[in-house]
Amino acid sequence: MDGNPDLDRFDSRRSTAYAQDGMVATSQPLAAQAGVTALREGGNAFDAAVTTAAALNVVEPMSTGIGGDAFALYRTADGDVGAFRACGGAPAAATAGTVRERVAERTGTDPEAASMPDDGPLAVTVPGTVRGWETLLADHGTLSLSQALRPAIDYATEGFPVSEVIAGMWTAAETLFTETDAREEYLLDGRAPETGEVMTLPDLGSTLRTIATEGADAFYEGALAERIGESVRERGGLLTADDLAGFEPEYVDPVSTTYRGAEVYELPPNNQGLIALEALNIAAELDAGSYDYDSPERVHYFAESLKRAFHDGHHYITDPTFEDVPALGSTAHAAERAATVGEQAGSVSVGGPAAPGDGDTVLLTVADAAGNVVSFINSIFGHFGSGVVVPGTGITLQNRGSSFSLDPDHPNRIEPGKRPFHTLIPGLARFDSDDWAAFGVMGGYMQPQGHLQVLANLLDYDMPLQAALDAPRWRYLEDGSLAVEDRFPAGLLPKLARRGHDVVVKPATEFGGGQITRVADGVISGATEPRKDGTAAGF
Repeated sequence: MDGNPDLDRFDSRRSTAYAQDGMVATSQPLAAQAGVTALREGGNAFDAAVTTAAALNVVEPMSTGIGGDAFALYRTADGDVGAFRACGGAPAAATAGTVRERVAERTGTDPEAASMPDDGPLAVTVPGTVRGWETLLADHGTLSLSQALRPAIDYATEGFPVSEVIAGMWTAAETLFTETDAREEYLLDGRAPETGEVMTLPDLGSTLRTIATEGADAFYEGALAERIGESVRERGGLLTADDLAGFEPEYVDPVSTTYRGAEVYELPPNNQGLIALEALNIAAELDAGSYDYDSPERVHYFAESLKRAFHDGHHYITDPTFEDVPALGSTAHAAERAATVGEQAGSVSVGGPAAPGDGDTVLLTVADAAGNVVSFINSIFGHFGSGVVVPGTGITLQNRGSSFSLDPDHPNRIEPGKRPFHTLIPGLARFDSDDWAAFGVMGGYMQPQGHLQVLANLLDYDMPLQAALDAPRWRYLEDGSLAVEDRFPAGLLPKLARRGHDVVVKPATEFGGGQITRVADGVISGATEPRKDGTAAGF
């Protein structure tokens, strides 16, 4: 297997799923079933979200894990709209000078020429997931952390068959993991598991059982925290147990805009939600959604809107406690940016701070009969994150630090305790007073592009939920090219090229992983990404 499965050989179809009591949509069927079980056992959407996320840590371990961060946007049954961020910062010792010196030691280069590494111990930031799970359950759920972790523990210790897309993604571990402990936990006889092979993760299962018994404190304090810090420092990193002990998740005010009558909510900085909002606002100014769906004008004007939003967001978005971020999501700003769009593709630099532009992660969306709607993201960024696995624990640590800059003049420059630019953006939309949807599209810089396209499919072109995810996508890449799936109508791609777009065809796996659940007038509907292994499961 080459790590890029051929999804085009599948021609199966599916329609939007409907239910009355609850719905979970995510990228792996076993994890979705774990969430549905939590709902059936009396839990609400928040309980199901954490249960599903924990199961994904096991069955899709290259994308997510307890060594990463977690975020949520939600609408409660009482009508409250909120945002939750469990995102750690750089270690206390992580100054630009120190990182430059460490990179120079590793690579034998001049410290002044050093850049943030894509992976390895220096890319590790404080994980927020476990404390985030516990806090979200305590504040909004009805189940205990122990109950929510039970399916994940069972899958890790008793085994699970590896699904097809995930098997392809697992191949990254064959070269990333060089240490014996990591290879024994995540490989079978030195290779990635193949489709349908049963995999167990006993060390991870043991760690999850400890957390289930002792709570999040077992991760952030004491022996396990010491082991995590020592593992990073022994490999040349900077994380310590004190960095872990000082972490707390936070509730923040979401940012929003109105597009075609729908209120769209995103996460504020340090996440890239403002990019999605700015792109929507520019597209509205250009009336991009008025063009025929199969026309080159539609793709052109939406893509040009996104380019400008990327340019702005990738420069300004950072931890707002360290640097002010302009009002990129305002309609006034969008009007100024829309004025720069013409009939030909513009030359707009969008080089971003996040190193793995194709970094993947997991998204899950949940809705319950009471009216709770949750969009939840859990990630370790690149495939298997930093590649640092804490011996004997199964914990793979994230590489979010790779999003920092070592340029002292850049807003996203690394500083002690600072949170990096974060690609992760769960989505929430209010279509009417009793019509709410949790949604998202995963995949590094694909995320705001996916939000833009899926929302336009729903609001401009009145597509059903599943059709909105199935539709062919485009993706503006960091090198300035416009990537497309090969399912666009015949003749469209040359027309885009004549408008100045550098059009390239990419495999379906590079266009994200979307999920949607929606509650409208007491009926729950859901859809799942055809580019993943997932399902929308309801009851």
